[in-house]
Amino acid sequence: MVVVIKKNTDEEQLNNLKEWLKSFGVDIHESHGEYETVLGLIGDTSHIDTDLLSSLSIIESVTRISEPFKAANRKFHPDDTVIEVAGLKIGGGNFQYIAGPCSVESEEQITYIAKEVKKAGAAFLRGGAFKPRTSPYAFQGMRAEGLRLLEEAKEQTGMPIVTEIMDISHLELFENVDVIQVGARNMQNFELLKELGHTNKPILLKRGLAATIQELLMSAEYIMAGGNDKVILCERGIRTFETYTRNTMDISAIALLKEKTHLPVIADPSHAAGFSRLVKPLALAATAAGADGIMIEVHNDPAHALCDGPQALTPEQFSDVVSDCNSIRDILNK
Repeated sequence: MVVVIKKNTDEEQLNNLKEWLKSFGVDIHESHGEYETVLGLIGDTSHIDTDLLSSLSIIESVTRISEPFKAANRKFHPDDTVIEVAGLKIGGGNFQYIAGPCSVESEEQITYIAKEVKKAGAAFLRGGAFKPRTSPYAFQGMRAEGLRLLEEAKEQTGMPIVTEIMDISHLELFENVDVIQVGARNMQNFELLKELGHTNKPILLKRGLAATIQELLMSAEYIMAGGNDKVILCERGIRTFETYTRNTMDISAIALLKEKTHLPVIADPSHAAGFSRLVKPLALAATAAGADGIMIEVHNDPAHALCDGPQALTPEQFSDVVSDCNSIRDILNK
C-alpha cells in the first residue's frame, strides 16, 4: 500500500500516523520528494481500512499495490535512487562505465587494463576472482588471490572494484570490494540474497538466464527486505531459441525496469552478445533505451584470455564505444 502525504503536513501529525500504521504490524518505507512524502507500507495491509485512511486530513491519496515487489517499486519511491560509491554516483541521471577483464589473470594484466579503461572513461573496474563456469575443467578464477590483485589495481588507479560473489562463505573476503556482483546463476540464490541484504555494500544484481522482469525485481526485493536498498539491476541478456548470439539482449527490459522501479539499471552487452563485434551496437542501444550505465569486458589480449575472450574488447575498442555512447547521451540530454 502507498500512502501519499499532503505537502506541508505537520511533523507531529505525520509521526502519529506512522505510529498508528505500525500498530498493524507493517513496516514503513518513507520517501521524501520535492512536492510530497510517500509512505510505502510493507507487510499484510489487509486489515487497514483504506476509506478511513483516505478520510484523514493529511492524506493526499491511498493506493493498494498489486505487484508483489514493494520496496523496489517506483510507486513506493517515485524519485530515482542514486547510489554513491567512493564519490561516484549512479542512477538519477548519473551514468557510469564499468570495465575490465572477465577474470583476473595476473597483477600485470589487471593493473594495465585498469589504467587503460580509466583513461578511456571507465569509473569502475570489473574483474572476476571467483568464476562460475559451466565446465568443471574450465578456469575457475584466482579466488582470494584475484581479490588481492584487484585491490592492488584499485590502489594504483583509485577505481572502485566490482566483482562477483559465489557463496555466502566468501563474504568475509569481500570486505574491501566496493560493489558486490550477484551473477545470473545466483540471481535466485535466496539465502545469499538475504545475507547480502544485511550488508551495507552496493549490490549489482544480474538478471538470470531465463528470469522474467518480475523475478529479477523479486530478487532485488530479497536484498532490500534485509535493509540494504543499494541495489543496481543489470540486464545481461536472456536465453532464447536464438543461436547466433550467446544470449538475447532484452532492450525492452531496460525501459520497463526504469518504469517499474526506482533502482539504477545498467546493461552488460558483452555477455548478451558473446561476440566482440556486437558489443558496440548493443551498448549504444542500451544507452538510448535509458540505461544508467554500461558494463563491458575489456582485455589486453582477447585471443589469449583465460575466460570469454571472444566477447572481450581491446582498450582501444572500448574507448571507441565510450565515445559513441557519450554522443548518444548528449542527444538524449538536449
